[in-house]
Amino acid sequence: MTNSSPRTLDSLDGRIILAMDKDPEASALALSRTLNVARNTVHARLARLERSGALRSFSRRLDPAALGYELMAFLSLSISQTRTGAVEDGLADIPEVIEVHATTGDADLMAKVVARGTADLYRITNQILEIDGIQRTSTAISVLELLPPRYDGLLARLSEQESRPAEQGS
Repeated sequence: MTNSSPRTLDSLDGRIILAMDKDPEASALALSRTLNVARNTVHARLARLERSGALRSFSRRLDPAALGYELMAFLSLSISQTRTGAVEDGLADIPEVIEVHATTGDADLMAKVVARGTADLYRITNQILEIDGIQRTSTAISVLELLPPRYDGLLARLSEQESRPAEQGS
């Protein structure tokens, strides 16, 4: 689970992505007209954003409940520090583990897991515990998603930077 750093986005990148959020089916031509930017510029920007990894796969927008995974849980994982590679590989092999972060605090890793129900979550948790290097888990079931992942506010702030002059240092 490597973390490649995509290049920093600029205000035009932000405007393009916000426009795509409003109309996901818009062509490069439609985006260029909406944003008053050349079509080739929009096309080149989108290609660069994809190549750099700044734009992630389309499937990340999917609601797991649409696939029958209505239960979401967060697992705090304590691992053997000498087995991190095996742990990462083992977690990556379990499709229901949809996100993993290395963390500070009591847990070494935090995994976001989806399941079809509590019995399925039990199965998945046991599968995780079988991974060489996992010492212990602690599970918290999400009862309601109050705020889904979102980036529109950050993109709006970035997009507005174009219209404001850069602040001078004192």
